[in-house]
Amino acid sequence: MSGSADRERVRRSARQIGLWTGVASAVVIAAGVGILITVILATSRPQGEGRIPVGAGPGGVAGNPDHIVVDVDRVLPWVIVLGVAGVGLLGLIAWFTARRAVAPLEVALQAQRDFVADASHELRTPLTALSSRVQILQRRVARGEGIGDALERLRGDTAAMDDILTELLLAAQSDAGPVRAAVSDAAVAARAAVELIRPIAESAAVEVRMEGIPGISVAMPEVTLTRLCTALLDNAVQHAPRGTTVTISVAPGERAARGFAEFRVADHGPGIRAEDRERIFTRFARGPENGRRRGFGLGLALVRDMATRHGGSVGIESTSEAGTTFLLRLPLVLSRGE
Repeated sequence: MSGSADRERVRRSARQIGLWTGVASAVVIAAGVGILITVILATSRPQGEGRIPVGAGPGGVAGNPDHIVVDVDRVLPWVIVLGVAGVGLLGLIAWFTARRAVAPLEVALQAQRDFVADASHELRTPLTALSSRVQILQRRVARGEGIGDALERLRGDTAAMDDILTELLLAAQSDAGPVRAAVSDAAVAARAAVELIRPIAESAAVEVRMEGIPGISVAMPEVTLTRLCTALLDNAVQHAPRGTTVTISVAPGERAARGFAEFRVADHGPGIRAEDRERIFTRFARGPENGRRRGFGLGLALVRDMATRHGGSVGIESTSEAGTTFLLRLPLVLSRGE
C-alpha cells in the first residue's frame, strides 16, 4: 500500500474511533445522570412530610410545598456506586478504543514483516543460483575452458532476479486485492524456472527435466508464474535423493479441470506424512532437515497465496515413499473459437 493510502486509512480510523468514543462516553454519562436523578426522585419527600415543623400552617405542612427534602445518607451510596461504575466503563471504553486505534498499525507491521520474509525468500533462490553459476565459472576458468555460455546464463539469472525484485516492489505499492490482467506462456515460464533452479539441482546431484505442451496461455504475469514454478521445483530438489530426477510437466486440464492449465512437479523423495499435507502450505512450516540448504517454510505458502489470488489452486496430487507430486492449477486464457 502507498504512503498516501496508509495516511488516509489512519485518518479514517481516527475519525471513527473519536466518534465512537464520544458517543459511548455520552451514553455512559447520560445513563449515570439518569439513574442518579431517578434515585433522587425516588428517595426524596416534600418538605415537612412526616413531621410538623415550627411555623406550619393549619394543615400541618411547612410554608412552600414545592420544596423537597433529599436524604444525603440515602443518595450518597448511589453517587459513589455510579461514580465507580462510570469510571470503570469509561476505562473499558478507553481500552477498547486504544485497541481499535492500534489495529491499523498492527496490520501495517504484519504486512511489513510478511513483505520482508517473502522478499528474502523470493530472492534467496536466485542468489543461490548465482552463487552456483559463479562457482561453475571459477572451475571452468581454472581448467582453461570456455565460459561464454556460463556468462550468458549468469546474465539471465541476474535479469530474473531483477524481474522478481521489480514485481515485489510493485506488489508492495498496492493492496492484496484484484490482480492486474496479464497473460503468459506456461511452457516458457516453466522452462525459465528450470534454468534458474538447474545450478542448485546440479550441486545437489539432482537432474531437473521439463515436459510441456507449447502454446498454453495462463492468466498470470510471466514473472509470477516463473516464481511459482521455481518455488515448487526448489522444494522438490531440496527433498529429492541424490542421483534422482525432478520433473515439471505442463498440460491443459481435463474433465473437472477443464479451463485450467496443470503444472505437475514430481520428485522421488520420501513422501509427506498425512498430518503434514496441509500444514506445509502454512507460513514458516518446515519439514525435517535433510542436511541441505535450510528452508524457512515460506515457498509453498507463497505458491498457494499467489495461486489463490489468481483464481487457481495448489495441492498434493499424490505422495508415498516413492515420491511426491504437487499439482498447480491456473486459469487458462482461451483463444477465440475454443
